[in-house]
Amino acid sequence: MAIRSNMLAEGVEEILQSVLSAGGDEVLVVDPTADVVETLVAVASELGGETPTIRMVADEPLLKDVMDDFIVASNAADLVDAETLSMRTATEGAENALLVTGDSVVALVSAGDRVAGLVTEDEAFVEQARDAYRTEWEESPTFKLRTPPISKVRSTLEADVGPKARDDFDAVLSSLQTARGDGDGLDEVTISLLVAAKNDVLLYDISKWGEDVGIASKATFSRTKTKLEDLGLIDTEKVPIDVGRPRLRLKLGDDRLVNADPTQLAGVAQTLLD
Repeated sequence: MAIRSNMLAEGVEEILQSVLSAGGDEVLVVDPTADVVETLVAVASELGGETPTIRMVADEPLLKDVMDDFIVASNAADLVDAETLSMRTATEGAENALLVTGDSVVALVSAGDRVAGLVTEDEAFVEQARDAYRTEWEESPTFKLRTPPISKVRSTLEADVGPKARDDFDAVLSSLQTARGDGDGLDEVTISLLVAAKNDVLLYDISKWGEDVGIASKATFSRTKTKLEDLGLIDTEKVPIDVGRPRLRLKLGDDRLVNADPTQLAGVAQTLLD
C-alpha cells in the first residue's frame, strides 16, 4: 500500500509510524538525522513483528553518537537480532533524509518544530531511487553495533541475578529519556550497579553478568563501583567465601537512594552526581 499524500506533523514519529505501517516489505532509510534514527528505533520496537525490513544507510559518526545511548542501542540491537533492521555507513548523503518504500519516496523536511513528509509516487522516479539507494546500501560497510539486545539483557539479568533486579532495572530505564552517562542520563554500568546495590547483590555476580552479556568488562564495573563508592552512592560489605579473598556485597550508600522507589532511583542518583 502506497503512502497517498504529503504529511505534516509536530514531530517525525507520526510520519515514521505512517511509513512503517503502510504494509510494504522493505523501507530504505537514507541519510537520517539523529532524531530520525532514535525515533525510528522506538517506532519499530513498538510495532514488533508488523515492522517491514528496514535497511538504513547513515553517516558513521552520527550512528556512533546516537548508539552511545544504551536505551536506543539496546533496542536497535533487538531489531538487528530479529533481522528487522540493518545499519550501514556511507560518506555521501542525500540532500534530505529519505524513506524509500516499494511505492513511494518520502523526503523528510524540518522547519522549526514541525516536520513534513513530502511524498512522490511517480513509478519511474520511485524505481530509480529504490535501485540507486538499494545499491548504495549493498555496497556500504555494516555498522557494528556493540551493545547487546535489550531482550537478552533482561532475560539474563533475571536468570543470573534475579527477577527483582530485572524489574528494578526495567523501572530505572523507563524513567530515563537517555542513558549515556556524562551528565546526560546514567550509563548502563552505573544503572546496573545501583540496581545491584538496591538488591544487595555481590559485585562479582553483577560484574560477571555484565561482562557475559556484553555490557562492559569486569574491570569497568569495578572502576565504576569505586567511583560511586567514593561519591557515597554505594557502600560495600565483605562476604567471606571458603577459598580466596572475600567478595563484596553492594549496598546503597545514601538514605535518599535507599528510600527511593525504582522509578525515582535514577533521578536521585543523578542529583547526587551533579
